[in-house]
Amino acid sequence: MTLALPLSAASGRRHRLGAEIAPSIAYWFAIPSVILLAGTLLMPISMMIAMSFTDYEFGTLDFTFLGFDNYAAIARDTAFWRALFNTFYYVCLVVPASVVIGLVLAVMVNGLKRGRGFYQVAFFLPVTSTLISMATVWKYLLHGSIGPVNHLFALFGLPTIEFFGDPAWVMPALAIIGIWSLAGFNMVLFTAGLTAIPQELYEAAAVDGIDSPVERFFTVTLPMLGPTTMFVIVTTSITAFKVFDTVAVLTRGGPQGASTVLLYLNYLEGFQYMHIGLASAITVVFLGIILLLSLVQAKVLERKVHY
Repeated sequence: MTLALPLSAASGRRHRLGAEIAPSIAYWFAIPSVILLAGTLLMPISMMIAMSFTDYEFGTLDFTFLGFDNYAAIARDTAFWRALFNTFYYVCLVVPASVVIGLVLAVMVNGLKRGRGFYQVAFFLPVTSTLISMATVWKYLLHGSIGPVNHLFALFGLPTIEFFGDPAWVMPALAIIGIWSLAGFNMVLFTAGLTAIPQELYEAAAVDGIDSPVERFFTVTLPMLGPTTMFVIVTTSITAFKVFDTVAVLTRGGPQGASTVLLYLNYLEGFQYMHIGLASAITVVFLGIILLLSLVQAKVLERKVHY
């Protein structure tokens, strides 16, 4: 008994000492990750925000602090507002269509008993292809005079359309390419969500008299896909908002600026006109819009999601 008390006290002191040292050791182990995060993510973003308040131009050695003059110039620039409208127009076309098509494809492919793997690979191929190279193919398909699509229109007596030469049709044409490239990826995400739905829910629905596939979809499948749907909508919106490749390759903002989007306008200001300060301000506004859009979507959709 006389030896137990000192041993117990020593053990308690070692335990407290270890509890005090452990957090400090953990902080030391986290330092390399924090440095890497700050150097690769936080520092470039901070430098971009800082440059947005200057008149820095690429290649010059000096610059002047302008305050919010760049942001005021953006607010007065009609080209910026037109690019913002074109971007939102593109997002409004691409997001609903690619999400709905991806969901329909996932439900159809998931219901197949044979050939499921083949169709999954076939619909996912556009995701793996290089969008810039495929843009050339789409330019041929939708060409105003030699394109197969317009030949098909002429075959049925319909008027031909200059998809990339008509300001009214250029954004829908770009949206078709965006939907084609995103629907397969959304199908894969929805397929993963479908496999996580317990089969017992469908059996319980059948007991309650819900036998129609349409009723089962709206009663069981769609509510259980709530978290997946929210994730797909947010990620698709961000991807659609970052449209740049097809615009730069196919239209270069034309015709008459009808396809100029925010990222392409940012590219022109930064790498064509060398206005790095103004381009940085456009980037800050762009990031703010994406962040706000994601938060609003998450808040609105969160209320309708059942986990």
